[in-house]
Amino acid sequence: MSEFVRGLRLWFAPERIREEGDTPDYRFSLANERTFLAWIRTALALIGGGFAVDQFLPGLAWGVRAGLALGLLAAGVLCALRAVNHWVRCERAMRRGENLPASRFPALLGIVVALVAVAMVVVVLFGWEGR
Repeated sequence: MSEFVRGLRLWFAPERIREEGDTPDYRFSLANERTFLAWIRTALALIGGGFAVDQFLPGLAWGVRAGLALGLLAAGVLCALRAVNHWVRCERAMRRGENLPASRFPALLGIVVALVAVAMVVVVLFGWEGR
């Protein structure tokens, strides 16, 4: 079974993580869980922002509004999925006594949010009315 499939199966059967390595200090597992919850809060904020752009900016041209909203919604979905994946990878690494996994996702998410924010600044400063 590939490592990807094994990791994905752990999303839905986290008790299997206990089969690997030694149990880490519970404080590390709880910190990992708090990080997971922070990622989920970020995902919910991005999703809420996407819906807000779509619902509360009807004066924007449809394509602009939809593009901004979909950018935020997609970032929220990716953030939620990445939260689970990161939680599993960190938990496994702690149990195995390995280094915690490095991730480019925070940089990617930051870039997406910054691009949407710049687009919103342009909309606010110059307007973008249309239908």
